Amino acid sequence: MTFSKRFIRFNWIVLILIYLVVIAGSFVRITGSGMGCPDWPKCFGEWIPPTNAEALPDNYREAYLEKRTKKVDKFTRLLKTIGMEKTSNVLQNDPSVYEEEPFNAQKTWIEYVNRLFGFLAGNAMLLVFLWMLFAYRKSKLLWVSALNLVLMAFQAWFGSIVVATNLVPWTITIHMFMALLIIGIQIYFTIVASGKELVFQRFSIPNWMLVMLWIVFVITFYQMFLGTQVREGIDLLIKKGVGQEAWTEGVGLPFYIHRSFSWLVLVLLCVIFWFNEKGQRLGAIRLSFVVLAMELFSGVLLAHVDMPGLVRTAHLLFASVLFGVLCWFLFQAKAKKAQVP
Repeated sequence: MTFSKRFIRFNWIVLILIYLVVIAGSFVRITGSGMGCPDWPKCFGEWIPPTNAEALPDNYREAYLEKRTKKVDKFTRLLKTIGMEKTSNVLQNDPSVYEEEPFNAQKTWIEYVNRLFGFLAGNAMLLVFLWMLFAYRKSKLLWVSALNLVLMAFQAWFGSIVVATNLVPWTITIHMFMALLIIGIQIYFTIVASGKELVFQRFSIPNWMLVMLWIVFVITFYQMFLGTQVREGIDLLIKKGVGQEAWTEGVGLPFYIHRSFSWLVLVLLCVIFWFNEKGQRLGAIRLSFVVLAMELFSGVLLAHVDMPGLVRTAHLLFASVLFGVLCWFLFQAKAKKAQVP
C-alpha cells in the first residue's frame, strides 16, 4: 500500500513532537520542576496554571497532599494486586512521597509546558490513527498505530503516577522506558509507511557489522537507564551538599560502568565508521558517529566541568537521537524491502 507524502511528513512531525516531550521532560528534571504541578491532568485545578501564590487558597498544600495520598493508595493497591507487594509497602512507607512543595511559578510553568508538548504529541498520534482508520484501514500498520496510541495513553497516565509518588526513582525509569518504546515504534511505523521515500538509502551490510550495530544499540539502550541512575545519585549528593569534585566517588560503580560503556560504544562505532567510509559511506552510520561524539563530549563536561543544566538536556537529547538513528538503521536493515500489504 502506498501512503501519501502528506501522511509521511505528518508522521515525521509526530516523531519530532515525541522527541520534544523527551527534551521537555529532561528540562523539568534538571530544574527540579517535576512537582511544579501537584495534580494531573490539570495544574493547580486549572487548565492554565496561576502565576502567583495569591491565586491559590491558603491550604492548597494540604488539599493537594490529600488528593495525592489517595492516588498513591490506589496505585499501591494496584501494585499489590499484580504481586508487587514489597514495592507497594516501600512506596507507602516512604516519607518523601508525602512531601508537598510550596508554589513556585517558574517550576509550575516549566512542568506545564512539558505537559503541553505531551498533549500535542498525544493528539498528533490520535490523528494518525484516525487518518489510518479512514484512509488506510486495510493496512496492517493500523494496528501499529493503535498500539503506539495506547502506549502514549499509558505514558500519560503513568506520568500522573510519577507526580503522585513525588518522583520516586523507579517510576522515572519506567517513564523513560516507555518513551523509548514509543519512539522505536514510531520510527518503525514511519519507515514502513515511507517505502521509497526514505531519508537514508537502502543498503546491504556484512553480518559482522550488523551484529556490532546491535551490540551498540543494546548498550545505548542500557546506558540511558544507567544514566538515569547516575543522575539520581548526583541529585542525592547535591541535596546532601556534596561538591562536584566528589560526585564521581559518591555515585560509585554506576558512574564507572556508564563511563566505560560509553567508551566501548565509541570504539565499536569507530570500527564501523572506518569500514563504512571504505565502503558504502552510509549516512546513518556517519550520523550515529557524530551524535555519539557530541554525547560523549557533553558527558565529559558534566563529569568534570561545572556546566549549566542545559548540558544535561543536551546529553539526553544526543543519547535519544543516537537511539533513534540506530533504531532506524536496524529496522531498515532487517526489512530493506518491506512493503505494507
